[in-house]
Amino acid sequence: MSTGSAGDESEVPGNLRDNPYVLDPSTEFEPVGDLNDQEVREQAERLREAVRFHDRRYYVAADPVVADRTYDALFGRLLDLEERLDDRPADSPTQRGGGEPVEAFDAVEHVAPMLSVEQGDDADDVREFDERVRDRTGDVCYVCEPKFDGVSVEVVYEDGRLERAVTRGDGEEGDDVTRNVRTVAAVPQRLRGSYPEFLAVRGELYMPRDGFQAYNRERVERGEEPFANPRNATAGTLRQQDPAVVAERPLDVFFFAVLESSDPWPSRWAEHRAFPELGLPVVDRVERVDDVEAAVDYRDRLLADRDRLNYEVDGVVIKVDDREAREGLGATSHHPRWAFAYKFPARSGETVLRDVVVQVGRTGRLTPVALLDPVDVGGVTVSRASLHNPEEIERLGVGVGDRVRVERAGDVIPQVAEVVEDRGDDVAFPEACPVCDSPVERDGPVAYCSGGVACPAQLRRRVEHYAGDAGLDVEGLGERTVRQLLDAGLVSDGVRDLYDLSRADLASLEGFGERSADNLVGAIEATRDPSLADFLAALGVPEVGDTTARELAREFGTFERLRETAEADDSERLQAVDDVGPTVADAVVDFFTRERNREAIDALLERGVDPRPHETEAGDALDGETFVFTGSLDSMTRDEARAVVERHGGSVTGSVSGNTDHLVVGSNPGRRKREAAESEGVPRTDESEFRALLAARGIEVATDDTDADGDAGGDSDDGDSGESGESEAGALDADGDGDSSEDGKGEAGDDRRS
Repeated sequence: MSTGSAGDESEVPGNLRDNPYVLDPSTEFEPVGDLNDQEVREQAERLREAVRFHDRRYYVAADPVVADRTYDALFGRLLDLEERLDDRPADSPTQRGGGEPVEAFDAVEHVAPMLSVEQGDDADDVREFDERVRDRTGDVCYVCEPKFDGVSVEVVYEDGRLERAVTRGDGEEGDDVTRNVRTVAAVPQRLRGSYPEFLAVRGELYMPRDGFQAYNRERVERGEEPFANPRNATAGTLRQQDPAVVAERPLDVFFFAVLESSDPWPSRWAEHRAFPELGLPVVDRVERVDDVEAAVDYRDRLLADRDRLNYEVDGVVIKVDDREAREGLGATSHHPRWAFAYKFPARSGETVLRDVVVQVGRTGRLTPVALLDPVDVGGVTVSRASLHNPEEIERLGVGVGDRVRVERAGDVIPQVAEVVEDRGDDVAFPEACPVCDSPVERDGPVAYCSGGVACPAQLRRRVEHYAGDAGLDVEGLGERTVRQLLDAGLVSDGVRDLYDLSRADLASLEGFGERSADNLVGAIEATRDPSLADFLAALGVPEVGDTTARELAREFGTFERLRETAEADDSERLQAVDDVGPTVADAVVDFFTRERNREAIDALLERGVDPRPHETEAGDALDGETFVFTGSLDSMTRDEARAVVERHGGSVTGSVSGNTDHLVVGSNPGRRKREAAESEGVPRTDESEFRALLAARGIEVATDDTDADGDAGGDSDDGDSGESGESEAGALDADGDGDSSEDGKGEAGDDRRS
């Protein structure tokens, strides 16, 4: 809260004008202990109304009417009253601080699909879009708005109350992040004014530039890695499993679309004007225009103002205004035909290239990085930029001392675009790994270190993968601890060494005592009998993520059968598995036939790592039956339900077809799956009927029965998620086709001069 003016009665809704905590409130309160229960309840409710009003004035209208200290006093009093009552309603402003952490996010189907938008970066692309629209509808008006570079969410209100918030995910379903979104102060817990009984809106969560910079400074001061950009900071924040962490970070929101409403507005422009009346924040740079040339002009003006905005944008979205016209135009499976994104050009700047270093990633991939004189590129100081691979170095002809043009691709990752002035000798890519001096191998345009686990850089990343979220998720074994183990020489031959660690080994490390050492040893011991699917994911077999690992586990049942098939080079047998095509099959064969991987796997098995056979985990009571889930389940997560079905021989798919046997309908189900089930004659089953079906087949559902093969994670955000571990080389293997990085920070591998 920033200090505000006192305001006047005309600025206050009629139902709040007699609320003593709205205008010029006194902060002299009677002791809570002197009030009876009825007085406490009444005062608490009036304070909730007042605090919501002050939140709207600050976050939506940007015109607070009380000073910070007054707001803090009101908020503190409400906390005291709720503590006295031991009653904290979910929609109370005090609950924005979060609650208990969750272990995983539930998958929830969207009320309506959250589609992508057709896009282009040339004015002629926009004009062609306009021609297609007018050919089908005649003359139309457009609404033009910024294309935010944040994280999209669907927010659902029922009877004016926030019911749930869901990430975009794959466009059909996403993660239920309601608890986290409740902590974002700008998102109203209750709508105000005259609102529809049901309203699903699309918003963009973002971190304002000034808030992002301040938050990154705090991270650096704490010794933490700064976020690469506001979008990654937002996505990383929303994925936090503890809402209290989310509440501490400076997230904001703009709402920009109605996904479904019980009382729809006639146009996008009408929606935009109505949102603030409901308490939904909107951006102030939205315009309604009469023709496509005015839309092009809008884009050019916003581009000119881009660096003065306090939020990241990467273009504009041009939408047909009239709702009936939009409905007539319809949509493809990918994008609506009534909207077009006119992208901004990549930001760029010129500077001098001073050196080239080579990063070594987990897979052994060698990535050249240019070290530059610092240059401002779209408000961000850039001193390092990717050169991608050896072929790109040769194509550009870069040399130390050259003047180069640097772009931020997608306004995120800096890269060298071209040599502007050739001043130095061309850079030669090294023939040996700059970390371990092993020979460099080429695979097309990509270079790899051939050192395997003998290369310290690869070793570190492999151990991190095996023990991390994408692997066996060893509690307490994060990046910092892995570095300590490597520096102490306790893990020198790969992940096998984890199983040789003792309490005495760990207790000697900084930050470890006997208890923490016991905890880590215990956590590692607990991974000796992983499910087959989890073990395959932990190995990091190229092209094999969570879903493919589960399919392989279901098909082969035991690790030995899968290994024998791969070592026999039986690619055809592998391709008989759902989700496995020629590329995946070849990657699996290559992984298991490499001698160093065979040795590493044998070492794990010799140390007592024994993947649980998939076929003996449960049985085949659901063999041949196909299930689809929609909505949220109360007694288990959808991931847990899927795991139960799959471990008993059934299969789970994401869409309804004529081959579907059961549509299990939870709370807040999606409309499309229900309609498809009706069309295909698929029986609908509610949660109690689903549990009864399981019981009738002799399947007991308990907490311990639902944690085997289901993946607990969700999307990586905004619909662009791949599978964890997909397209990466293994935690054991040195070869693959690329390294991923978290939060856009780039490879965390070691740098060495080329």
